[in-house]
Amino acid sequence: MKKTLYNNYLGFFFLAVTLLWIKTYLAQLTQFSLGIEGELQKFLLFLNPLGSIILILSLTFLLKGRKKYYGVIGLSSIMSLLLYANVLYYRFFNDYITLPTITQAQNFGDVSGSIGSLLRGYDILFFMDLVVLLALLLSGTIKLDNSKTSKRLPVAVVSIALGVSFFNLALAEKDRPQLLTRGFDRNYIVKYLGMYNYTLYDAVISTKASAQRVLADSDDITEVINFTKSNHARPNPEYFGAGKGMNVIYFHLESMQNFLIDYKMNGEEVTPFLNSLKRDPNTLYFNNFFHQTAQGKTSDAEFILENSLYGLPQGSAFTTKSLNTYQAAPAILGQQGYTSAVFHSNGGSFWNRNEVYKSFGYNKFFDSSYYEMQNEKNLTDYGLMDKPFYQQSIPLLESLQQPFYAKFIPVTHHFPYKIDDSEATIPPNTTGDPTVDGYFQTARYADEALEQFFNYLKESGLYDNSIIVMYGDHYGNSENRNKAMGEVIGKEITPFENAGLQRVPLFIRVPGIEGGINSEYGGQIDLLPTLLHLLGKDTKNYIQFGTDLLSEEHDELVPFRNGDFVSPSLTFVDGKVYDSATGVEVEDDANLELAKKYQKAAEGKLLLSDSVINGDLLRFYTPADFIPVDRSRYNYEKIYPNE
Repeated sequence: MKKTLYNNYLGFFFLAVTLLWIKTYLAQLTQFSLGIEGELQKFLLFLNPLGSIILILSLTFLLKGRKKYYGVIGLSSIMSLLLYANVLYYRFFNDYITLPTITQAQNFGDVSGSIGSLLRGYDILFFMDLVVLLALLLSGTIKLDNSKTSKRLPVAVVSIALGVSFFNLALAEKDRPQLLTRGFDRNYIVKYLGMYNYTLYDAVISTKASAQRVLADSDDITEVINFTKSNHARPNPEYFGAGKGMNVIYFHLESMQNFLIDYKMNGEEVTPFLNSLKRDPNTLYFNNFFHQTAQGKTSDAEFILENSLYGLPQGSAFTTKSLNTYQAAPAILGQQGYTSAVFHSNGGSFWNRNEVYKSFGYNKFFDSSYYEMQNEKNLTDYGLMDKPFYQQSIPLLESLQQPFYAKFIPVTHHFPYKIDDSEATIPPNTTGDPTVDGYFQTARYADEALEQFFNYLKESGLYDNSIIVMYGDHYGNSENRNKAMGEVIGKEITPFENAGLQRVPLFIRVPGIEGGINSEYGGQIDLLPTLLHLLGKDTKNYIQFGTDLLSEEHDELVPFRNGDFVSPSLTFVDGKVYDSATGVEVEDDANLELAKKYQKAAEGKLLLSDSVINGDLLRFYTPADFIPVDRSRYNYEKIYPNE
């Protein structure tokens, strides 16, 4: 009998390949912000899924009879689920799933309330090719081909797959040299090599990172020590020790972007209390302060400020490197007589905090078990609303021996920014994007809650004996909402403007100092050395990649986790260089050469920091005045009276 497309297995195979190829191409084109420019990149985006799809589905040639057909559907299903999972993850985090993020699955239950806002009506189309293939098979339209497959056929198919893949890689390297060796930015890998090849690349990189600790030895820390010592910024005598012996109170401003400061909506300030702090005589406000988080988001922000180490390029150090040796702020200050505590009304296992805080040397961790969580009116997706959270934290704070190092992590102002009408004191914005519109209402609520707690600090006397630091942890609205955000700030969100939107607020209040606006460029990496110098503790013997924001020697080059950077003169983003003052792309040789120098410096810092974390190198180096943390000393479980 003459074979046709419908009774030839090879025809069924390539039908499945074609459907998955077109679906993946359209998903990459429409669901991810890849910054496609020029005909070559357009062609590569179309081509790049093909090789990996053929290669993976060719595994079915190892099967026999009808198993080959169901094998094609099974593998297509797995790849479709991987694609769709990345689409959902990208809608939330503006990033792609990595192998280490899978270890953060324990967080998924806590964020389940946000999943509904990520779904779209057209999402069923991600699985329509599977429906078509299954329907053709079950209806008998496809006639099963049980004939023996020639040994040459699988070889030919695999050869086609490898040929397409190598051709794809060669074109990609031509447009983006050293693509695989400078893979800080996952967007580039997906844009040039496609989603499935990215997954393979990520698995290789993650496995390599995991092996670094085993292969590391004491010699590996030498280069890091030399770098941090040579880049140490001497403290400013005007500020050094200005807060010596004072309490330290950190306020984690969840999802707070700096554009909110002094922003008015319909003539009304969105964050009037934070705005007022700019006028406080003892408060420094930094208007060029940037978050530097990656996939770890909130946990990255905490990790960076506690250690002055960069977050990891894949996953969260909180979950994958929680047992490492650290020389974090709680441990450093604990050896200076400070009691340390974190206040957060989510479960202790979220972001693996109940483990990693032990490695940091935190004495106390007040998680949801320490709070009254029964009243649903007081709850949001991630814990208590800010106002009851702060109110219930007061007796816990008062239980600490002074001086203390305390960090408060509120959660109301968190994606998807939903708040009951009874709690909202400002109307939503009117962009038509419900997430962006609600962002302003939860920001106002967070601002009001913070003001109420400040009133308590003043009444209790803590206000005049504490360094108070308020910092934004990461962006609130991702690139996926640039259209709505363009309406908010009144201009198109170009790559340069988007880099500028990574500014987050930083307020540092120290009783007795002269406050004001500080326009130094800096990032979260700089918070630890700044704080320690204010407390009179020099940092020259510690492995820290940031520099004191108040030092005259402060390094104003701010690397982002993907290898881009900002500085007072030049901004590098998406492979282009801009004048930081005007936003105009620069193309003259002098500035491009300077940008290359800055880029090399930024990537060098990231690589050295990664080597410290992946190799657990701090186990090989202990400053003379520091005692390594003993994790066994810490237990955060609440002890009930009847136990």
